[in-house]
Amino acid sequence: MRLPQDAAGPEVRLARDTGAQNAVSSPPDSGQRTSPPDTAWTTMFTIPLAAVVAVLAAIVLALITAGIVARRRVRRAYAASLRAVRKLGEPMRRKRRLTQRRAAGRRFATDAESVRRAYATLDDFTPTRQRPERPVHALRVDDTGVTVWLTASAAADAPWTNIDSTRWRRPAAAGGWLTRGETTGMTSQSSVSTACLVRAGTDSDGEPVFVDLSWLDGVLSVSGDQAVARDVVHNLLAEIARTRPNTPVSVLRGADGAPAFTVPTGLRELPRVEAPAVSVPATGHGTVRAGASRRPVQGLVVVTGAPGEREAAELAALCGPGGAGWTGLVCGEASGAHWRWYTDADGHVDIPVLDVQLTVPA
Repeated sequence: MRLPQDAAGPEVRLARDTGAQNAVSSPPDSGQRTSPPDTAWTTMFTIPLAAVVAVLAAIVLALITAGIVARRRVRRAYAASLRAVRKLGEPMRRKRRLTQRRAAGRRFATDAESVRRAYATLDDFTPTRQRPERPVHALRVDDTGVTVWLTASAAADAPWTNIDSTRWRRPAAAGGWLTRGETTGMTSQSSVSTACLVRAGTDSDGEPVFVDLSWLDGVLSVSGDQAVARDVVHNLLAEIARTRPNTPVSVLRGADGAPAFTVPTGLRELPRVEAPAVSVPATGHGTVRAGASRRPVQGLVVVTGAPGEREAAELAALCGPGGAGWTGLVCGEASGAHWRWYTDADGHVDIPVLDVQLTVPA
């Protein structure tokens, strides 16, 4: 600020002019002595932007280098932490899965409607004079329609539509389709007596998926988790007991010392079956489904574990080509089986021949 012309007195001090000249001015002609000004100094440090960027880049590069060097340790620590979290939550998840599987078992025990509709679907594929039988290896029945698994070379007539190379779909709105609650009349006696439809489990949507055990052509091998494999076989037997009561069943202990197996009520358990001499086996005809021939289920042989030499011989005599015509269900690995299913500890069963994964009832 500039002093007025008449400013005087002991308290009047000079002011610093911060103008272009940055000089100290005094009031002209004041005639008075003034004391020296109060001087204040300010120090400013300027850091170049390039230096800041260089320091930050060095820090980032150091962190990346440390991460690369320690990536294995970090990966192992991360995996260990995930395992610890899963281990803490596994009992709850296992209990929840078991509850869902038991609910599916109770549903199968009381749901006769889906079985009726599945058998009624087979009438569309029975042989006629104009066309041979088209094998239906599996079905999925729900409220909106039905899906069937055929061989890759087979085709279905309208209103069936193709989904992929083996699956065909018929909507419930198609004419002549049986909806829930309707009566079927009589389905084909040949399809009922020859086919053996059982619900192997539920898919990701909770809908039951049927397989036809008459197309196993001898033996079904269910390997993987032993407890779940036994649940698979027990569920198949329970399904047969509902639709084909008094079917004879023979249980063989596996060579691996598996525990005893309880046959569901409704089936006729035989202590031992005399196996006939095995004739010359028929040769295969290509892929698993193409090579399998239809065999009505007249009796079941259950092997509670991986069969040893003696059990394998009995299995071949009863269920193999040229044998007694029985159907084998093995809770373990069985050589020569046309159908092989694989289970895991979460209660799932993979059926590669159908390319599906199902949840097994408990």
